Amino acid sequence: MITNLFGRRPRLRVTAARTRRGFRTWRGERPFWAGLFTLMAGLPILYWPYAHLDLGGIPLAMSTTSGAGALIIGVLLITLGLTHWYQPHLRVFAGIATLLLTLVSFPVANFGGLFLGLITGLIGGSLACSWAPPVTTEPSTASADRAPTAVPAGERRPGS
Repeated sequence: MITNLFGRRPRLRVTAARTRRGFRTWRGERPFWAGLFTLMAGLPILYWPYAHLDLGGIPLAMSTTSGAGALIIGVLLITLGLTHWYQPHLRVFAGIATLLLTLVSFPVANFGGLFLGLITGLIGGSLACSWAPPVTTEPSTASADRAPTAVPAGERRPGS
């Protein structure tokens, strides 16, 4: 039996199950897949302008003068992907910014990272714009505050 320093067996399964449940809850409260697709869109856009590939001994250089534009677009897409995860209330702004940056990456950054960044960015931006926060099942306290009150006979309510 494996024991830890205090002589107790480690509870790896319990810890793993608790961590998985916590991650599932965290993932459900934000546009997780939109953030993942957006983050993954920034990587090929960043990579292709600076990659030095050899195709059968022939150097294939895709470095262009727009390498700085690809760097800016790639970093911004990665930042927007993290924004989807950690600021879910900005999902519409970040989704529209993702869509616009992805479309700008087509002419600026080597066809949007050879279409890999373009397609994943469009998917991520669309998912972010269409995501809605989960509905809470708790009763609203605002509806209890608006309950009608009895008005004594002969008196009028304000505004009526």
